[in-house]
Amino acid sequence: MASKVVTAKEAAGRIGDEAVVTVSSSSGLGCPDKVLQAIGDRFDREGHPRAITTLHPIAAGDMYGIKGIDHIAKDGMLSAIIAGSYPSGPSSMPMPQIWQMLVEDRVAAYNVPSGILFDMHRDVAARRPGVLTKVGLDTFVDPLRQGCAMNAAAMQRPIVSRVELGGDTWLHFPNIVPDVAIIRATTADERGNLTYEHEGAYLGGLEQAIAVRNHGGLVIAQVKRVTACGSLRPHDVRVPGHLVDLIVVDPDQLQTTETEYDPAIAGEIMRPWSSFTLAEHGVEKIVARRAAMELKTGQTANLGFGISAMVPRILLEAGKEQAVTWAIEQGATGGMPLTGFAFGCASNADAYVPSPQQFTYFQGGGFDVSFLSFLEIDLEGNVNVSKLGKKPYLTAGCGGFVDITANARKIVFSGLFEAGATLDLSDDGLTVTAPGKFTKLVDEVEHVTFSGRRARETGQEVIYITERCVIRLTEDGLVATEIMPGINPARDIIDASHGRVRVADNPVEMPRALLADAPLELNL
Repeated sequence: MASKVVTAKEAAGRIGDEAVVTVSSSSGLGCPDKVLQAIGDRFDREGHPRAITTLHPIAAGDMYGIKGIDHIAKDGMLSAIIAGSYPSGPSSMPMPQIWQMLVEDRVAAYNVPSGILFDMHRDVAARRPGVLTKVGLDTFVDPLRQGCAMNAAAMQRPIVSRVELGGDTWLHFPNIVPDVAIIRATTADERGNLTYEHEGAYLGGLEQAIAVRNHGGLVIAQVKRVTACGSLRPHDVRVPGHLVDLIVVDPDQLQTTETEYDPAIAGEIMRPWSSFTLAEHGVEKIVARRAAMELKTGQTANLGFGISAMVPRILLEAGKEQAVTWAIEQGATGGMPLTGFAFGCASNADAYVPSPQQFTYFQGGGFDVSFLSFLEIDLEGNVNVSKLGKKPYLTAGCGGFVDITANARKIVFSGLFEAGATLDLSDDGLTVTAPGKFTKLVDEVEHVTFSGRRARETGQEVIYITERCVIRLTEDGLVATEIMPGINPARDIIDASHGRVRVADNPVEMPRALLADAPLELNL
């Protein structure tokens, strides 16, 4: 049997000009960085492969040490990129090369919801006529808005259309056939069977490999180690060897950014609950506390990045860490979702669900509540988390946000009312001592990642929690129904939002217990 093990340089040499390359990754988690680097190095040496298109259901790489897509973000090499998300970080760091290309219109760049991108792989694999979905209607995904295009170059090459079928309006994503898949696992045997025992998620490597195999393409797997044939338990194999053409070994691949290996992330050990850090006391924690009050024991809750990621730590502090089941888009279900560089992973998880199946669950609205963040909210109740023209790489794009919110029964958005306001916090109340640079409540958001109009049409419950008030989306617009002690409603809410938020006739006071630097007694 001929060996499938090759060097990264040899694998890169197999990729042709104008290839469509699909990459499995979630920022630093599961990123096949060595192979991507080898492809970029080959282009620097040879000028090939040229004019490739890359597909990324979730971002490849980050701004903190795993370059990912930036290895191949080169003029002449990258023609188009279709990504669920992009590397992001603070404005104090240099802009990633892919964002530089995007804003300068040097690559046709698209932001497609992660779940739809996984659906595209499954439909192209089965040779169905593309994805037909209502996910994304009346958002930037909709051709009536941007049609997923992130720049002018992409607007010239549409990838989604509106169609009428059965009396309903749908979005149609025609098939994009991938020629190459680059996936990652922990172990490969000599036949190419792949196991994921050190990984924090399965992501969508199997679907990506099948999509490529069914169209006669090339599947490259980066792994940490190789073992003999017959030494892997069949139940542990997530991608069978007949789908894998080449194996590239990188014994130094990180589990995720700045984490060489944490057995709790891989589910090999269970951490004591007391070993998790609690959220630091401050304004963001107060917002997360109020968000946690929307939970009920026994619920399944989805969780997004930002302030919302603190909500599980609020339950931990209250001694109710197992009262609800968390479900995140990378696939971990249950346990304690992690924060920081390890976001997207969980410790003490009950299960690891492949991302495509997790997104099917999300798109169908099977969970009870979603906790997400916001950058902007407008008069319609629309939310933007996906694009900021002035500082584009502060956001990663939509990721799974659009898939999750499409049919969610209840959505709790969390964020600060203004950017840069000076706030004085005490046990008795919260005072705005200096206004912020700008309000996050605007007439019209720059990018509609969530449609307030569609939420009203479908009967979704939508709540926006800030440090000043709790706002509800009603038929009459945005209404503050709860006010934080110490806040002046006229000055700090109505005037600060330029009248975009009105205060209910009989608002209630938010619990003072939210403000105390002591564990919150949480009644779920």
